[in-house]
Formats: sequence, C-alpha cells, structure tokens
Amino acid sequence: MTPRETLLAEAAGRILITDGAFGTEIQNWKLAEADYAGDLGLGHDQKGNNDILALTKPEVPESIHRAYFAAGADIAETNTFSANRISQADYGAEHLVREINVESAKLARGIADEFAAKDAENGIRRPRFVAGALGPTNKTLSLSPDVNDPGYREIDFDHLKDVYREQIDALVEGGVDFILIETVFDTLNAKAGVMAAIEAGNALGRDLPIMLSMTLTDLSGRNLSGHTVEAFWHAVRHARPLTIGLNCSFGAEQLRPHVKTLSEIADTLIMVYPNAGLPNELGAYDEMPETTAALVGEWARAGQVNVLGGCCGSTPAHIKAIADSVSGLAPRAIVKPAVRTRLAGLEPMTMAA
Repeated sequence: MTPRETLLAEAAGRILITDGAFGTEIQNWKLAEADYAGDLGLGHDQKGNNDILALTKPEVPESIHRAYFAAGADIAETNTFSANRISQADYGAEHLVREINVESAKLARGIADEFAAKDAENGIRRPRFVAGALGPTNKTLSLSPDVNDPGYREIDFDHLKDVYREQIDALVEGGVDFILIETVFDTLNAKAGVMAAIEAGNALGRDLPIMLSMTLTDLSGRNLSGHTVEAFWHAVRHARPLTIGLNCSFGAEQLRPHVKTLSEIADTLIMVYPNAGLPNELGAYDEMPETTAALVGEWARAGQVNVLGGCCGSTPAHIKAIADSVSGLAPRAIVKPAVRTRLAGLEPMTMAA
C-alpha cells in the first residue's frame, strides 16, 4: 500500500498520535553556540538555528524523535520548520538547505523504521510515519511589511513556491511519507507550498500526500491573512489533503470551538496539535500533561479528531498522556461531501460545483 493508504487504514481503526514540540525540547539541552555551529565555518552565529542540528549535533533531534515514539507517537515530524532558503538566510546557511532536509528526514525515517521493526519482532503490526515539516517562513504573500506601502511584498508567489519545492525535494530524498505544511498564518503562503508539493509529486510520478495545519492569531478563529477555518478549508480542499487541522495558536481550551467547526465540514482526517496551554509571564508553558490530555480527550470522545499531538511546550510526557487518554476511543468518522449536501438540503451536484 502507499503511505496514504496505509495511514488511512490505520486511522480507520484508532486515533493516531503525532509527536510534540521540538523547539522547547531542544531548549532543554541548553546548547551553546559551538554546539549549533559545529565545524561548518559559516561565519554567522548559529545559536537558535535548530534545523542545522541535523548536521552539527544529530544526537539531539535523534533523542527527541526517539522519546516521542517511545511515548506512543505514530508520526514523527522532521526538525525542518525553518529549513528553507528564506529562513536559513538569517544564518548564512542557504547553501545547506538540501543537506539539512535530507539528513533530518533520514534521521527521522531511521528511528521510525526502528520502532516499527521492534513491534514486528513482537508480532505487532504498527507502522510509523514521517511527515516532512514546512514552516511558513518569516515572509508573507498576503500582507505588506511596510505600513506606508500596502502594495509592497518582499517576495512573490513563484519565488516562495520554488523555495518550498527545493525543501520538499530534499525531504522526499531523505525518505518522508508526507509533506506537512504547518503553522499556516497566511493562506497564500500555504497555497504556494501546496503547489510545490503537487509539482514535486508530479515529477516523481506518484502521490505525495499533503498535510495542512492552520494557526489562529485571535480567538475569533482567523489566521493572520484573515481566513476563518471554514474559508481555509475551502481554499485548500482541492489539494486532497490527507489531514487538515490546527496547531500552535493557543491551548486546547481556546481551540475547542474551532476544532468542532472544522470537524463538521472537512471530508478528510482532522489532525490537531495545540500548545501546552498559554505561556506564562516568562514565556514558558506550564500546563501539565494530564490537563492537556483531558482537554483533547473531550474532542476525541465527541468524535471530532483523527490525529492528536502537541505543539509549543508539549513534551514526551504530554504525548504519552494524550495517547493514554484516547486509547480505545473511536476515531472521527469522515463525513463525505454527498452526505453533507443531503443534510443541507442541497443537490450533490451543487456542492461538487
């Protein structure tokens, strides 16, 4: 079976678990500049460039991946949130984009396969998956960075698409199953990523499944480019995303109504991975694993989700608590478009159009 078919088969029987935060876990290592920079000789400070650790200190992301799989994760997200030409320019590491993504994907792939093989030795069939993570970059296609020139854009659509295509090709080379376009604050940015992934799949001559995850910037349920969760879904559903959902934004309590809304309209899997609550006055996350698990468990019991995990501030302990809380619960049933049209009293052809 293809990765899409395999994940859908697994998701038909249970709620799947994706991993948790990488950035805050890396912070716990208290790495110094030399740890980030290694012997690459880049001439720029690298501290904070989490993605480059795949080259300079791979034991860090390896340890984090291993901890999340041990906690119960089915899906690993590569440590490549900023591993693109635009973001790496801040560190003078644009020329290393391909290498960073290839090595990050290989690292996650190797650990995923290791855990699946251990289960197989014990007579358990439990595949593990790797999602190649694409962050939004620090540029926006929809908004001007200059308040005095509303029409100005730092980049255009084709440039961002090419940036994403470079990253996607490297992630695929490294062995990812899916492309995860996450923390979407600008829907047009996401569409550039979608186009790049479609083009990459066409070049490969095979299906390259896309996962999409929106981030909300206010409690009304909109992203920075002003789209509601409903508008976002209708803007990207043409890409046949394997999953669609929400990440980062706020804690699970604040995401509750928006998860419900999305679960009622999307005819694909719903994946949600919220922050571990809201940050405190020091910017740290102190929501306990049991609290996060109880909140997302409500979504599961309401039949609203298919994949759950954590974002900023979440830890392997959070992922274990979430996995335990939804174990044995039925996954959300995907509502097909024709069913929704009958419920709405519309003709199926009207919805399809």
